[in-house]
Order: sequence, then structure tokens, then C-alpha cells
Amino acid sequence: MFEYEGMQTAAALRSPAPDRGGRNGAARGGGGGVRRGNDHLGDARAALDRITSLRSRVADMESTRVDTAGLPTAPALEPLLPGGAIRVGGTYAVPESVLLAMTMLQAASAAGAWCAVVGVPSFGVEAAAAAGIDLERLVLVPDPGDQWLAVTAAMADVAQIVLTRPLGRVVPGDVARLSARLRQRGGALVALGAWPGADVTLRVTSSTWSGIGQGHGHLTERRATVTATGRAGAVRPTSTELLLPAADGAVRAAVPVPSVGSGDGRVLRPVAVAS
Repeated sequence: MFEYEGMQTAAALRSPAPDRGGRNGAARGGGGGVRRGNDHLGDARAALDRITSLRSRVADMESTRVDTAGLPTAPALEPLLPGGAIRVGGTYAVPESVLLAMTMLQAASAAGAWCAVVGVPSFGVEAAAAAGIDLERLVLVPDPGDQWLAVTAAMADVAQIVLTRPLGRVVPGDVARLSARLRQRGGALVALGAWPGADVTLRVTSSTWSGIGQGHGHLTERRATVTATGRAGAVRPTSTELLLPAADGAVRAAVPVPSVGSGDGRVLRPVAVAS
């Protein structure tokens, strides 16, 4: 079930252990004679060359997999995320809205990424399918109990985006280990709640529902202002208006409501006129 290309890519990142046979062989070579000083100098230079080469390879892999790589996100959320994408190895916090967190998974899932949801029993399968999430590549663990962090870490091995609800205290050491695993596996984390050191936090700062008239009708859509803030001020607060959801259940950017003015800055408001 969990055999997919991403795990092979992660395994390929493991560098093989350096072969010391040549060095040992060289030390034993020469018929057991005493080695000269220039032999030691040559070995030191060769070791330095190997270290420099390994450092270059690590830097290349980190640059490709972390700094430049990204997972797609819904067009409505692109203005809120640096680079308009979910950064590989990144952590994102959505303190309140399950629908907003679900939207974070939508585009990556449609592009073929595996997604996992841990500790969110209110995550509806039908709603996920309607949002465009591929159910064949979705792993659900509704009730992980007190093992939620271990389950989240395990899901990071098989899914590119893990949505989890923190069910206990998260210490910095756990955050560091999980972040390292996400970077190695090429994934990202979305926390439904507070997450220490999150790269971006998305909050619904205001919202209004429409559809109810004078005491009758049905709620049709929700117009919400979503604000993104970054870790330690790394990202300036950015806000955008979304339909969360729109009348058809989708999440999309809200069309600005034009104000009718008289040209001098005043806003004209409708008034009742006697018939």
C-alpha cells in the first residue's frame, strides 16, 4: 500500500559509507617498509578532497530538495504562501478551520501526492472527494490516541503532506526531529492547531455568512479574511479574502465588493423610498 516512488528517492539520499579499504591498503603496502612523509601528505590531501566532494554533494541535495522544491497548493492560497507553494520540509499551522487545512492538501493530491490525516475525526471523506483530493492516495488515522506524534512521524515516511491535530504538548526536540524527517522524505506538515516554529500560520481573522434573508433562508457561502503570518516575523502579515466555502462548496478567492461612490470619497448607501 505504501510502496511509492517517494520512498525510493528518500533512500537514495543516504550516502554510502566511505570505503577505507584503499587507505588501509596503502598503509599496508610497500612491502612493510617505513612510509615517507610525502605519503602522509598525499593521504591528507586525498581525505580533504573526499570531504570537500561530500560537502558539495550535500549542499546540492539540500538546495534541490529544500530551498527550491515545492508542492502545489490551491490557487486561492498562493498569495498567502511564500513562493506561492508549499515548501518541501516546511511546517504550516492552521489553528481553527478544517476546511482551510483541507484546502492545503487539494492541489498536491490532485497532482499525485500521497496525503495523510492524523487525529482529525471530523475530516470528511465526502468533503475531501468534493474538494478534489484523491481518496486512493489518502491515509486516514482518525484516533491515534496518545501516540499521535509517533503516528505523525510514521506518516511522514509515506506521505508528502501530513495533516495532523496536535493532541498534546510538542517539545522543540520532537519538532526538530520531525522537521528533519520531512526534509529527508520530501514532505511537509500542516498542523490543525498551534505548532512551535511553524513557517507560516494561517488564521481566519473575520468572516460573514450570506444566504439568510429577513428571518428565513439558508446559509449559502462564507466570506472570510485569511491572514498569514511567518515565524519570528520572517514573513510580513498578508491577508486575502476567500469564499470559505463558496455556494458550490469550493474554496476560491472572493471577488472584491465594489463601493458606489460619488467621486469625492463619499460612499452612497441605498435608502428606502416611499411609493
